[in-house]
Amino acid sequence: MSLDFRTWMKNTQENCEQALSEYIPQCDIVPQQLHEAMRYAALDGGKRVRPLLVFAAGRLFNAPEELLSRAACAVEMIHAYSLVHDDMPCMDDDELRRGKPTVHVKYDEATALLVGDALQAQAFIVLSEGNGDAQMKLSMVRVLAQASGSVGMCGGQAIDLASVGLALSREQLEQMHRLKTGALLRASVLLGAMSGKTLSSSETEALYAYSAAIGLAFQVVDDILDATADSATLGKTAGKDAADNKPTYVSLLGLSASQTLAAQLCNDAHNALLPFGENAQYLHDLADLIVQRQA
Repeated sequence: MSLDFRTWMKNTQENCEQALSEYIPQCDIVPQQLHEAMRYAALDGGKRVRPLLVFAAGRLFNAPEELLSRAACAVEMIHAYSLVHDDMPCMDDDELRRGKPTVHVKYDEATALLVGDALQAQAFIVLSEGNGDAQMKLSMVRVLAQASGSVGMCGGQAIDLASVGLALSREQLEQMHRLKTGALLRASVLLGAMSGKTLSSSETEALYAYSAAIGLAFQVVDDILDATADSATLGKTAGKDAADNKPTYVSLLGLSASQTLAAQLCNDAHNALLPFGENAQYLHDLADLIVQRQA
C-alpha cells in the first residue's frame, strides 16, 4: 500500500537531507571553510522538488533506492550550485536565499564561486559511484551534464542575463525557461526513471511531455509569486524581476492569464502521465504541488 502523498513527500525530503549530508564533505575536512560553505548552500533549506521528482519517477519502474538517492542528491547539488552562482553580484545580485543570507554575503564572492564549482563536481562524483550498471550510470551522467550545460541550465541563464530590458515574445520567453528551469526538472524525471530500466521511445516521449509541462508551470508560478508574494513568504527578495526589468510571464501576459496558463500546464502534465497508470500518482501530485505552491 502506498503512503499518502504528504507523508511520502516528508519522508523523501528527510531522506534526501540525510543523504546530502553524507555525500557533501564534512566541515572538519580540509579545506574547512569551503566544505562549511558547501553545506550551508545545500543543506537545511529548499522544497527538494527535483529529488522528489527523481523518486516519484523511479517509482514507475521500481528503481533501487540507492540509485535514486544518488541521482536525487546529484541533481540537488547542481541546483544548489546554480542558486549560489545566480545570487552573485555578477548575475542577479541577491542577498537572500531560502530565508537566509546568500553564500557570497555569508562568506565572500570567491568562496561562493568555489562553492558552486565544488558542488557541481561533487554531483558527478556521487552519480558515478555506487551500485549499478556502468553503461547505465554513464548515460545518467550524460543526461545530467547536458541538462546543466550550455544547451540546458547555463544556456538559459545566459539568455536570461542577455534579455534584461528587452521585450521578448512568448516563444522566446518559453525557450529561455525550457533551458534555465525546465532542463534540470526534465533531467530529474529522466534520471529517476532510468534508475529502474532502459526507457522505450514511448516512455521517454511521455516523460518529456510531462517534464516540459511542469518545467514551464514552475517558472510561470515563480513569476506569479514574484509579483504577488512578500520576501518573508518566498525566502528570497520579492519583486526583484520587475525591479530588474526582467521579462516574465506576468509582464508579458498579465497576472490572470499567467494563472490560467499555469492551470493548463498542470492539466497537460496530468494527461502525459496517463500511460503509466496509478504508478504515476506521486508525479501527478507533484504537478499539483508545483502549481499550487505559495513560495
